[in-house]
Amino acid sequence: MEFKIVDVIFMIPALLFAVIIHEIGHGLIAYKLGDDTAKREGRLTLNPVPHIDPLGSLLLPGLLIAVGSPFLFGWAKPVPINPYNFKKLNIKTGVALTSFAGPFTNILFAVIFALLYRLSTDVEILSSIASFLGVWVVESIFVPLAIFFKYSVTINLILAIFNLLPIPPLDGGHILLSLLPSHIYQKIAPYEQYGFFILILLLFTGVIGYIIMPIYVFLIKILL
Repeated sequence: MEFKIVDVIFMIPALLFAVIIHEIGHGLIAYKLGDDTAKREGRLTLNPVPHIDPLGSLLLPGLLIAVGSPFLFGWAKPVPINPYNFKKLNIKTGVALTSFAGPFTNILFAVIFALLYRLSTDVEILSSIASFLGVWVVESIFVPLAIFFKYSVTINLILAIFNLLPIPPLDGGHILLSLLPSHIYQKIAPYEQYGFFILILLLFTGVIGYIIMPIYVFLIKILL
């Protein structure tokens, strides 16, 4: 797959927005549970500057575009969370909930962008707008918006599915570990440090695509 420059123009902002709201989702739920660490460090903001991770937000997406990857994803700088500040839930439940909040936020926005995409490509709506404001308004505003909405749906979905994989340091791994009985977790914990290397291996061998794509294709058919 080869990305055209017009694709990149819309994909990069869509990716940045997706990874930012993912981290805000983590931080916001942690804040609701009593941990204000993310808020104090200025991470509950849509301003991209505090969130950008050079590797996950810039280098990896650029590399995936360069090699023609069939999907694009990345990550932002992880939001700092201190589970010992949780007041409304115990630590294990709080960690599971805050971990799930990131992917859930991406799924929520995938649905929102899918609705916006359907509206921005509806023939009757576009015909009405063109008759009142002119065809140029549709071509210069609504067509680019539709492209952005479509990429936002796909990227948010991929990011959510990817992060729900039960491999540390992904959210799915944190959810799995936090829900395990303590005696099982203690046996698995020493191997948690190898999760990142397993993830990289799956990514660059293409195996991860075989895991993500069937789920992605099923969901994208529903939304788009």
